Amino acid sequence: MSFKLSSASSGMGVADECKKVFLELQRKKVHRYIIFKIEEKTKQVVVDKTGGPAESYSDFAASLPENDCRYAVFDFDFVTSENCQKSKIFFISWSPDQSQIRAKMLYATSKDRIRRELDGIHYEVQATDPAEMDIEVIRDRAN
Repeated sequence: MSFKLSSASSGMGVADECKKVFLELQRKKVHRYIIFKIEEKTKQVVVDKTGGPAESYSDFAASLPENDCRYAVFDFDFVTSENCQKSKIFFISWSPDQSQIRAKMLYATSKDRIRRELDGIHYEVQATDPAEMDIEVIRDRAN
């Protein structure tokens, strides 16, 4: 792991497990979603929770904390107007209004670091309120 890169941006590292679990979602479809959190003691982004392939977008949205920030990746399956089955990977920055200012700042300054590590993201969504990442928002972006 290169610490030069991570110290250049807020000093946060990204745990190797994050990339491993992301590849499982991307290539093997083992997970529907992954939620990441910043572990302040170790100064690393770590996997907080994963959702199985049968879980829905509602399950995913419900598993985000109401008053704390998280990064998340969601594998969105949909059918195009030409009736083709497709899948797009969304990176979601969750920073609810009720979270602490310090957490918002920490997540904002560390976002680019984890984004660079997760290769193969199609879309990015920034949300401070559940409505900003509603399933309709995701569906519109994917099409």
